[in-house]
Amino acid sequence: MSSDLSKDTLTALEAAGFGIHALTEEQHAVLRSLTGEELAVLLDIKGRLDDVGPEVQAHADVAGGALF
Repeated sequence: MSSDLSKDTLTALEAAGFGIHALTEEQHAVLRSLTGEELAVLLDIKGRLDDVGPEVQAHADVAGGALF
């Protein structure tokens, strides 16, 4: 996999709301090694989970849990 695609993979995951900064370098390496198809599946699953997530969760994510 090219380094550009590897960088794009982490960028796409971060844009989708994955907390990649909290992961170890070893975990980053695993994510960078995803194929395009694997990345698409992961992003699709994340999107579907987000679509059915509770309304309150979105507020907690935005405000850092400050809203009740």
